[in-house]
Amino acid sequence: MENENSAIARFESFSIEPIHEKYAWRICDFVTINSGRLKRYFPITLAANLTPSLSQIFVEQKVHEYQKNEEFLFVLKDNENRTIIGLVYIKELNWEKKQAELAYCIGYQFEGKGITSLAVDALSKYATNDLGLKTLQIIVHKTNNGSIRVAEKCGYTWQKVLLKEHTPPSESPLDMELYELHV
Repeated sequence: MENENSAIARFESFSIEPIHEKYAWRICDFVTINSGRLKRYFPITLAANLTPSLSQIFVEQKVHEYQKNEEFLFVLKDNENRTIIGLVYIKELNWEKKQAELAYCIGYQFEGKGITSLAVDALSKYATNDLGLKTLQIIVHKTNNGSIRVAEKCGYTWQKVLLKEHTPPSESPLDMELYELHV
């Protein structure tokens, strides 16, 4: 039985939980099912989770980073069948500036249901209230309308274009949009 008290937040259909070794197989399943969605903006996560053995190594590393306050990875877990339906990172932490970036992905079958907005809002509050961060960033491509809606719905405001910020595999560098939330 999983520890139900480990959730950062619990909603009707899903919960947000810190990364844990028990999620390796489920993250592998999530990544392989959603590989088409992840290959452009989450290529490192995708490559690190293509097999159960790779996922085990990935999860152990992310648990270690979480414990050392270097990066925080959260799983969005379906409450009914306990599958992983999404991931949210609090990354690029700068403790001196009290700043971090949120990066998120949701499974294709859960897109457009408000789950990502609920998760980003809850983890933005966690980052400011529990971690003491003052500036949170979301970096998104201008064509990712769903992600832009999530950022805006959660109170993030557009700041500027980041030139050649992200280079997807086998593509030229892309300009990205920077959204920020200041507390």
